[in-house]
Amino acid sequence: QVQLVESGGGLVQAGGSLRLSCAASRRTFNSYVMGWFRQAPGKERELVAAVSWSGGTTYYTDSVKGRFTISRDNAVTTMYLQMNSLKPEDTAVYYCAADRSPLIGLNGAEYDYWGQGTQVTVSP
Repeated sequence: QVQLVESGGGLVQAGGSLRLSCAASRRTFNSYVMGWFRQAPGKERELVAAVSWSGGTTYYTDSVKGRFTISRDNAVTTMYLQMNSLKPEDTAVYYCAADRSPLIGLNGAEYDYWGQGTQVTVSP
Protein backbone atom coordinates (compact mmCIF):
# COMPACT_ATOMS: atom_id res chain seq x y z
CA GLN A 1 0.00 0.00 0.00
CA VAL A 2 1.25 3.46 -0.89
CA GLN A 3 -0.21 6.60 0.63
CA LEU A 4 0.05 9.77 -1.42
CA VAL A 5 -0.47 13.27 -0.08
CA GLU A 6 -0.64 16.29 -2.37
CA SER A 7 0.06 19.86 -1.36
CA GLY A 8 0.72 23.21 -2.97
CA GLY A 9 -2.61 23.99 -4.57
CA GLY A 10 -4.29 27.35 -4.23
CA LEU A 11 -5.64 30.43 -5.97
CA VAL A 12 -3.45 32.25 -8.45
CA GLN A 13 -3.97 34.83 -11.17
CA ALA A 14 -3.55 33.93 -14.81
CA GLY A 15 0.11 34.00 -15.76
CA GLY A 16 1.18 33.00 -12.27
CA SER A 17 2.90 29.88 -11.00
CA LEU A 18 2.30 27.11 -8.50
CA ARG A 19 4.32 24.10 -7.45
CA LEU A 20 2.48 20.96 -6.45
CA SER A 21 4.11 18.28 -4.33
CA CYS A 22 3.12 14.67 -3.82
CA ALA A 23 4.68 12.92 -0.84
CA ALA A 24 4.66 9.12 -0.88
CA SER A 25 4.71 6.92 2.18
CA ARG A 26 6.89 4.09 0.94
CA ARG A 27 10.58 3.82 0.30
CA THR A 28 9.75 1.70 -2.75
CA PHE A 29 8.50 4.95 -4.30
CA ASN A 30 11.36 4.71 -6.78
CA SER A 31 9.82 1.61 -8.38
CA TYR A 32 6.58 3.36 -9.37
CA VAL A 33 5.66 5.38 -12.38
CA MET A 34 4.08 8.58 -11.04
CA GLY A 35 1.52 10.81 -12.65
CA TRP A 36 -0.45 14.00 -12.13
CA PHE A 37 -4.10 13.94 -13.17
CA ARG A 38 -6.66 16.70 -13.03
CA GLN A 39 -10.42 16.90 -13.12
CA ALA A 40 -12.41 20.05 -13.71
CA PRO A 41 -16.14 20.31 -12.92
CA GLY A 42 -18.18 18.60 -15.59
CA LYS A 43 -15.11 17.21 -17.34
CA GLU A 44 -13.41 13.87 -17.42
CA ARG A 45 -10.25 13.21 -15.49
CA GLU A 46 -7.17 13.66 -17.66
CA LEU A 47 -3.52 12.81 -17.33
CA VAL A 48 -1.51 16.02 -17.18
CA ALA A 49 2.00 14.64 -16.81
CA ALA A 50 3.80 11.47 -15.83
CA VAL A 51 7.34 10.44 -15.02
CA SER A 52 9.16 7.13 -15.09
CA TRP A 53 10.66 5.62 -11.96
CA SER A 54 14.09 7.03 -12.78
CA GLY A 55 12.82 10.42 -13.87
CA GLY A 56 14.40 9.89 -17.25
CA THR A 57 11.17 9.66 -19.23
CA THR A 58 8.31 12.11 -19.01
CA TYR A 59 4.94 12.62 -20.63
CA TYR A 60 2.90 15.81 -20.94
CA THR A 61 -0.51 16.39 -22.36
CA ASP A 62 -0.37 18.87 -25.23
CA SER A 63 -2.12 21.70 -23.39
CA VAL A 64 0.61 21.97 -20.74
CA LYS A 65 3.74 21.38 -22.80
CA GLY A 66 6.22 24.16 -22.29
CA ARG A 67 4.42 25.42 -19.18
CA PHE A 68 4.48 22.50 -16.71
CA THR A 69 7.44 20.45 -15.54
CA ILE A 70 7.16 17.14 -13.72
CA SER A 71 10.00 15.86 -11.58
CA ARG A 72 10.67 13.48 -8.74
CA ASP A 73 13.16 13.11 -5.94
CA ASN A 74 13.36 9.46 -5.01
CA ALA A 75 15.59 10.21 -2.03
CA VAL A 76 12.70 12.00 -0.31
CA THR A 77 9.93 9.99 -2.01
CA THR A 78 8.32 13.11 -3.45
CA MET A 79 7.06 14.11 -6.88
CA TYR A 80 6.56 17.66 -8.07
CA LEU A 81 4.65 19.56 -10.71
CA GLN A 82 5.94 23.03 -11.47
CA MET A 83 3.17 24.96 -13.19
CA ASN A 84 4.04 28.23 -14.92
CA SER A 85 2.03 30.59 -17.11
CA LEU A 86 -1.15 29.28 -15.60
CA LYS A 87 -4.41 29.76 -17.45
CA PRO A 88 -8.02 29.77 -16.20
CA GLU A 89 -8.53 26.49 -18.06
CA ASP A 90 -5.96 24.87 -15.76
CA THR A 91 -8.46 25.21 -12.91
CA ALA A 92 -9.17 21.74 -11.54
CA VAL A 93 -8.56 19.34 -8.70
CA TYR A 94 -5.12 17.86 -9.22
CA TYR A 95 -4.39 14.30 -8.13
CA CYS A 96 -1.14 12.42 -7.93
CA ALA A 97 -1.14 8.72 -8.69
CA ALA A 98 1.28 5.80 -8.61
CA ASP A 99 1.48 2.93 -11.06
CA ARG A 100 3.33 -0.32 -10.33
CA SER A 101 3.82 -0.91 -14.05
CA PRO A 102 7.28 0.00 -15.39
CA LEU A 103 5.72 1.79 -18.36
CA ILE A 104 4.03 5.19 -18.32
CA GLY A 105 0.29 4.69 -18.65
CA LEU A 106 -2.05 7.30 -20.04
CA ASN A 107 -5.23 5.88 -18.54
CA GLY A 108 -6.17 6.51 -14.94
CA ALA A 109 -7.38 2.92 -14.62
CA GLU A 110 -3.76 1.80 -14.92
CA TYR A 111 -2.76 3.59 -11.73
CA ASP A 112 -2.91 1.73 -8.46
CA TYR A 113 -2.75 4.41 -5.77
CA TRP A 114 -4.21 7.90 -5.58
CA GLY A 115 -3.92 10.96 -3.40
CA GLN A 116 -6.86 12.94 -2.10
CA GLY A 117 -6.38 15.83 -4.52
CA THR A 118 -5.52 19.49 -4.23
CA GLN A 119 -7.53 22.36 -5.71
CA VAL A 120 -5.89 24.69 -8.22
CA THR A 121 -7.88 27.77 -9.18
CA VAL A 122 -6.63 30.24 -11.78
CA SER A 123 -8.47 33.53 -11.96
CA PRO A 124 -8.60 35.57 -15.20
